[in-house]
Amino acid sequence: MRFAHLRRADSSHVALAVVEDADAILVSDLLTDAPATLQDLIEGGADALDAIRRALAAGAAPRHPLGDFGYASAVLAPPAVLAVGLNYAAHSSELGLKTDSAPTVFTLWPNSLTGHEETTSWPRSLSESVDYEAELGVLIGTPAKDVPADEALSHVWGYTVVNDITARDIQFSEAQWSRCKSFDGFTPTGPFAVTADEVADPQDLHIWTIVDGHTVQDASTGQMVRSVATLIAHLSQSLTLLPGTLISTGSPGGAGYSRDPQIFLRDRSTVTVGIDGIGELTTHCRILN
Repeated sequence: MRFAHLRRADSSHVALAVVEDADAILVSDLLTDAPATLQDLIEGGADALDAIRRALAAGAAPRHPLGDFGYASAVLAPPAVLAVGLNYAAHSSELGLKTDSAPTVFTLWPNSLTGHEETTSWPRSLSESVDYEAELGVLIGTPAKDVPADEALSHVWGYTVVNDITARDIQFSEAQWSRCKSFDGFTPTGPFAVTADEVADPQDLHIWTIVDGHTVQDASTGQMVRSVATLIAHLSQSLTLLPGTLISTGSPGGAGYSRDPQIFLRDRSTVTVGIDGIGELTTHCRILN
């Protein structure tokens, strides 16, 4: 199944919906005591998903044209957003950074979360070297602690698309990476969160980025240095991964910083990152003087 947080143009209210083709079915129309957000749904476990499947099969809920809605972030209030750096050899190399023996892990702050077709803005005085990064987002479904890699995917609820927008000048001037990637609106996610059964193999997905009409990243998740299962196993050794935790699994090669000439996101740039079978996530950019 495919879910989204939707809102009408004339309202700030965000509703959780099932998306089927070009239709949206509000979860509140399917169930009397419906989960209000994706986090609520994930915490409800298999029973919550089964209830939605049964209600969908009954066919009584109204369907709405998906085009009548805008999108909020696919994840609204996760327990944590854990990001993994340098998880594709091509990206590590182009940044002039070494892929260490253990994953490079940092957190992203919740103010950075935003949705599909939203506008992300930042002051020119703060950075003129803002870059894109297409990433596969993994949503944890059940608590994971000391999980072996061969069992790790059983703890995955689903997947989404992440654009890990990064202020490169700040990244290379500070010892940690959270601030350079956590400006307001720097972590677009979505448009959809798809359940794990929709993705046969998270290491066999086409991942790509288009900036202002030009393809700048074009790769496969099979090129990850460490697989989704390996990352979950590693992270779960030091902390319990709680339901709803979002893990952003790293970006392939093709970053704007490494290009000659460099490509950074400009005022009025449009960047779309996509993963086949999961979705295409578009962000509009404004630079404030």
